[in-house]
Amino acid sequence: MKTFKFFIMLIAVLSIFSCKNQKKEELTKIEKPVDTASVVAIAPEWSKNAVIYEVNLRQYSKEGTIKAFIPQMPRLKNLGIDILWIMPPFPIGVKNRKGNLGSPYSISDYSTVNPDLGTEDDFKKMVAEAHKLGMKVIVDWVANHSSFDNKWTVSNPDWYTKDSLGNITHPEGTDWTDVADLNYDNEGMRTEMIKMMNLWLKKFDIDGFRCDVAGSVPNDFWKEASENLNKTKAIFMLAEAEEPAMHFSGFHMTYGWELHHILNQIAQGKMKPVKIDSFLMKDKARFPVEAYRMNFTDNHDENSWKGTVRERMGKAGDVMTVIAFTLQGMPLVYSGQEASLDKRLKFFEKDEINWKNLSKSDFFKKLIDLHHRNTAMWNGQHGSYASRIKTDNQQIYAFTRERDNDKVIVITNLSSKPQKFTFAEDINKEESYTNIMTKETKKFSDWLNVYKELKGWDYAVLERVKQ
Repeated sequence: MKTFKFFIMLIAVLSIFSCKNQKKEELTKIEKPVDTASVVAIAPEWSKNAVIYEVNLRQYSKEGTIKAFIPQMPRLKNLGIDILWIMPPFPIGVKNRKGNLGSPYSISDYSTVNPDLGTEDDFKKMVAEAHKLGMKVIVDWVANHSSFDNKWTVSNPDWYTKDSLGNITHPEGTDWTDVADLNYDNEGMRTEMIKMMNLWLKKFDIDGFRCDVAGSVPNDFWKEASENLNKTKAIFMLAEAEEPAMHFSGFHMTYGWELHHILNQIAQGKMKPVKIDSFLMKDKARFPVEAYRMNFTDNHDENSWKGTVRERMGKAGDVMTVIAFTLQGMPLVYSGQEASLDKRLKFFEKDEINWKNLSKSDFFKKLIDLHHRNTAMWNGQHGSYASRIKTDNQQIYAFTRERDNDKVIVITNLSSKPQKFTFAEDINKEESYTNIMTKETKKFSDWLNVYKELKGWDYAVLERVKQ
């Protein structure tokens, strides 16, 4: 009996000791600092259903100035734009310059505005007007390289990469001979770069940065920079990169280059529509749900170097834009797309956009309005993933996105020829849907009769009517 009592007491003591140890371990886990390298950057609340617009100031008007752009901002607000991404507004280097005007990405001074575009006061007025209209402004930041005549090349030549002869050199593996590669092994340069980014937050009240060739700059710099900058102001960060690691280094959105290239290839008949499925599965597995992915059919790089939407996509331009706007991700509109931009804008010269025909604005506005109001279409964790709807025709790519009481069905013919099809799975035929382009509303059973066949490169975007 004594042995039994002793055994019970021993178990109780051991249990208490074990609980104390367990609580100590739990407390230790709680008190341990979070490893921020494994924490995904959460985008500001205001960006949850935002649409972004790339502003090419040089080509936007005859004057190519900030003052000439400001009167266009109410039109962009009416279009539904939330974020204005301003291509680099800094002075451009002269040494090793390409063309007569040079590349906007060859920065001679990070601290001020390019006088060809206007004054610092002009830029401040533009930002203030954007904020008044309810839009945000992010600046295109070039951290990977500067011009060869940037003042840093004289004051701090050790901030740059050198060749075997000790000369400052351009980024290895590129033909960017007009820019000097910055050396991120140098702590002084890192500190000054962050200081310059902070200057733009404080002096010009911008709302964030689009970071050029962000993947070529070390992630630990971006992490350090974003933590520092967010102490000044909560900002939005877009990386010109497509690596999931960027989202753990302070970036909220990355480029959807792979999807873009797939859409180009399908339009050219070089890929099958099913390739979109494999991309979406891979992207979902690679990226955290909080990561915004930027979808587009055009931007300054594609337009100038790869060709216009018509050159790359032919008659498929509209249907590919519909897919870019309705798959998960934040849609981008490039300067002039709403005016049916149909020429390659020269990169190193003046080449004004033709604004005479704005008829495409209605097409973009309807897609943007859907993105704003329908929660299934929202960005990152605020929206939903696309779910493929099976049909009996592989040229028909259909999918649905649904969240809460919101639902959208997208049906596209990704071929140049008419395609007949039927759905290979049941969808509630009694629910009513509105075609966002025509504004017609019908029960889904009636839409099935309408869309037994789609013309080449045709599409339908149907939004469920809320009960």
